[in-house]
Amino acid sequence: MVVLRSAALFVLAALFEIGGAWLVWQGVREHRGWLWAAGGVLALGAYGFVATFQPDAHFGRVLAAYGGIFVAGSILWGVLADGYRPDRWDVAGALVCLAGMAVIMYAPRGG
Repeated sequence: MVVLRSAALFVLAALFEIGGAWLVWQGVREHRGWLWAAGGVLALGAYGFVATFQPDAHFGRVLAAYGGIFVAGSILWGVLADGYRPDRWDVAGALVCLAGMAVIMYAPRGG
């Protein structure tokens, strides 16, 4: 149950961080307006709070592990939101990052 909660929090964090960055990108780079960018800033702020709910108390571990989710989530976001077509190296790299995340976060630790 702890792993499921942790995984759900990682997904939620990715939605806020990647979604927030995408909204800022759309507002500024794609000239959709400052309201898009402001929504992005709010989402990015919410992302900062989500990580604090992770069951693991080690900031460095949680943020390092989240990096794998961020990489894979960013590629997936690009596919869904922008029509990005990842190549096999994008997919392989994302899988390596997810494997690293799993080792960092969920490997059995003694004591």
